Amino acid sequence: MRHFLLSLAFAAAAPAFALASDDSESGHGMSSHEGMGTESHENMHDESHEGMAGVHAEATVNSIGDGTANITHGPIAEIGWPAMTMDLPVLDGAEVGGVEDGDEVMMMLEKGEDGMYAIRALMPKE
Repeated sequence: MRHFLLSLAFAAAAPAFALASDDSESGHGMSSHEGMGTESHENMHDESHEGMAGVHAEATVNSIGDGTANITHGPIAEIGWPAMTMDLPVLDGAEVGGVEDGDEVMMMLEKGEDGMYAIRALMPKE
């Protein structure tokens, strides 16, 4: 319930952040990310990379559960995401074997037909 309320609060605040921003190149409309906390995946819609097979990024798995992983990652320039901690859906059939809470991983994100990104694979960093 807490994550749902946080998601709802972020979704409601998103237009205010977009209006206050002068950072149009990032694709997400926010020029400062200090103190953002956990960000909802619902606000991470990006249509500028149609047809992209997958996006790879280093991340830390904070928790992984039923169809969702809480991930902390650095900036992902390919899709205009800043460094943040967020919940991401894990796709059915995703390769996440052997990954545990606290592991540093290479993650592969896949963009769905709805324009939203989800985890296709989490591979422990070597």
